[in-house]
Amino acid sequence: MPPTLGALLRTPRLRLRLLAGDDRLDREVRWVAVSELTDPTPYLEGGELVLTTGVRWTEGAQAARDYVRRLVRREVSGLGFGSGVAHDDVPTDLVDAARELGLPLVEVPRPTPFIAVGKEVSRLLAKESYEGLSRAFAAQRRLTQAALRGAEAIVDRLSGEVGDWLLLLGPDGAPRHAVPARAAARAADLAAEVRRLREARQRAGASVSAGGETAAVQPLGVGGRVQGFLVVGGADRLGSEERTLVNAAVSLLSLELERTAPDRGAGLREGLLEALLDGAVEVERAAAEGLLAALPVPPVAVALAPAETGRAALRDPALDRCLAAELDDRVAVLGAAADDPGGTLARLTGGPVGVGGPGGYRDLPMAASQAERALEAARRDARTLVRSADLPGGFLGLVDTPAGARLAGDLLAPLLAHRSADDLLRSLRAYLAAAGRWDAAAEALGVHRHTLRYRITRIRELLPGDLDDPDYRAELWLALRTLESG
Repeated sequence: MPPTLGALLRTPRLRLRLLAGDDRLDREVRWVAVSELTDPTPYLEGGELVLTTGVRWTEGAQAARDYVRRLVRREVSGLGFGSGVAHDDVPTDLVDAARELGLPLVEVPRPTPFIAVGKEVSRLLAKESYEGLSRAFAAQRRLTQAALRGAEAIVDRLSGEVGDWLLLLGPDGAPRHAVPARAAARAADLAAEVRRLREARQRAGASVSAGGETAAVQPLGVGGRVQGFLVVGGADRLGSEERTLVNAAVSLLSLELERTAPDRGAGLREGLLEALLDGAVEVERAAAEGLLAALPVPPVAVALAPAETGRAALRDPALDRCLAAELDDRVAVLGAAADDPGGTLARLTGGPVGVGGPGGYRDLPMAASQAERALEAARRDARTLVRSADLPGGFLGLVDTPAGARLAGDLLAPLLAHRSADDLLRSLRAYLAAAGRWDAAAEALGVHRHTLRYRITRIRELLPGDLDDPDYRAELWLALRTLESG
């Protein structure tokens, strides 16, 4: 809390004298503003103690009343008038207007410079800030000590510092602990907001206002996993010190809930599976015999499904014999090929599912790439399950992949950008298919041989490579096949 006007008046060395507003000494003084303008309000924010000598004032009761009214509307904390400068005493009209309109009026005697008043307010503000930080640090220590007794103890300790009521909710929004106990009934009113935050899968909090109260909802958990929610509610919004305490409590609760979560091994599973699929871990070696014994028996297969359809399958007992986790926007399942993890995942999700392999653990990076390609094919063709063995192999296997499409687009970009792109692409394909024989290519296109020659000449001018180079011709052929499949 900033210092009050009463605290400033109780500073003996300033020798301030209150002339009006003795019932408003609890007003906060957020700053001191010195102004000789007849209307300083455009340069004020509210909460200032305005100091003036009245050097530019127009005499008269109405002028004083208008001046005071402007300050009152701007919600300044008070007015300090420097006597003995432009006016020997504080004008009676000003005193009357201040009493009439409810503005605290303080006389600042000539020996007291305005800067002394400003310095004292700054000192009181700094003192209050330091005391606030000290209180916050002490409260954080108490929260940390409470963490030794569990999540409920953290909430109990926090309830003595902030808010009118607090809730600790589970990941599904069900009340786990409430202070006071009757606050548990408020969980139903927060269900929609909790569901939105859970589905967003972000650590951003939210503020909900209803019935004259505000409830701050904060997700709890680490690594993107939501393990619950903390709700702090009350009639007043949280101040900066209170927000600092709530943030500290959120961190402590997140660590505690993660430590005691039933699926606390999920992060380890994700890290191990990701390392295996990237080829960062070699398990088929003598030093890793213990790890290999805990993994599915090779040959193994990799199955992938979109996260939005596969996430629920991670909790199904049918995958207990597999290593399964959510990696980015995919659910990945690694299992023994004999157990058909792809078929199991397709049955649980309804598709689409892509399967790569089977093979050994050293083949997993390739199997993961195959599964990704198979998943793309399953999505494109609206199929439940696609295995990599069902797709073209070799270099033609690139035809169905996003990478192949990008390469084809880059290679044929000069032709695709031409106004006669369709004719040029069809002519190039016919020419390559006929191994450069003009008559056969022209006949396949249904055009005159000279027309085809003109088009091929134009293609040679547009393309950067040599059309007589067999390697370049092979690349062009694959690029054309890729465009056709897309």
